Amino acid sequence: MLEVVKNGCDILDVAMEPLSWGKVHPDVITIQAMLKDAGYDVPEIDMNAYMEARALTQKFMDDFLGYFMDPKNKIMTSLLVGCGLPGGMMGSMMADLKGAHNGINMFLKNSGKKELSEDELLVQLFDEVSYVWPKVGNPPLVTPFSQYVKNISLMNILQMAQGKARFSQIDKNAWDMILGKTGKLPGTLAPEIVKLAEDNNFEFYTGNPQDNYPDELPKYRKEMEELNWEFGEDDEELFEFAMHDRQYRDYKSGAAKQKFEAEFEKVKQAAEQPQAPAPAPAPQVPVSKTDELMKKYPNAHPVVAPVSGQLIWELSVDEPSMAKPIGTKIEEGNIVCFISAYYGQEEVKSLFSGKLCAVAAEQGATVRKGDVIALIE
Repeated sequence: MLEVVKNGCDILDVAMEPLSWGKVHPDVITIQAMLKDAGYDVPEIDMNAYMEARALTQKFMDDFLGYFMDPKNKIMTSLLVGCGLPGGMMGSMMADLKGAHNGINMFLKNSGKKELSEDELLVQLFDEVSYVWPKVGNPPLVTPFSQYVKNISLMNILQMAQGKARFSQIDKNAWDMILGKTGKLPGTLAPEIVKLAEDNNFEFYTGNPQDNYPDELPKYRKEMEELNWEFGEDDEELFEFAMHDRQYRDYKSGAAKQKFEAEFEKVKQAAEQPQAPAPAPAPQVPVSKTDELMKKYPNAHPVVAPVSGQLIWELSVDEPSMAKPIGTKIEEGNIVCFISAYYGQEEVKSLFSGKLCAVAAEQGATVRKGDVIALIE
């Protein structure tokens, strides 16, 4: 293959062979990068054109070829990933895009700009990850650092769609990575990131990250001894208990097995039931609540969820907790609400000054990163 490309053949003619049953394309961009590094003259790939070709190929499979294929191979899974994110992050990225897609298009539509398809947004996110990664010190693109880079990139796209600057909203975990609390970054932080940290009065950490996490193993070891639980060879049971406290307790109590058996029986019964015919397509897709609110308040600025989790407007002991009253005055930088994420509470700050004119998500609602929470006018 190298010899063919060296003699002037376009790499796409070699690598992007016709799709065969049960196969996916090789990672063309990886091959392209290797050839460039070896000194070969390799043409650039038009990612937008590739995404369009991919969509057309999938339509052909759905309309014709899919009738002759095993159902497991019907969905095309090939993607060109030039930003370096590992394949395991693609599912997370696609899920985040679904949550943010409507919000981003509302921002663009509100400012008179062209709305984006999911494929166009995906390409934009790839490009943004490539831009962000060296700016934040080239963290290793493995879990959880790849998630932090992806989260910063997605929030940048959301902010830029509103006319805001990049890096105007970074979540706590990403800041911990940038500030060195999770270890020394392999690269150098961009001056704009260092200045942003200084503007927020954040301190860079130069100590041993392990010092931030006290040793909890003695506590778990003591409890296992009292309960007469086996530690396992090389203490693997002890480590499992310490890492997954609730799940391990459910396993030892038998609750996990009962839940699994109930879910398995439900899935098994559903699979044995005759498949009902697919319902006729609805004549009209109902407009979402956020779309209705944006139409009602076309000049309003959305407040967007920076992370996924449970929305907390307030914590009231004496009466039911609820959203702030409509008409509440909010200044730029004010905390509007909180989101209870897996790592703790994340502050949701307003990027605009004005009055609260609409609430799109109530107290206790589960929101996804990119969802519109409220509108400020």
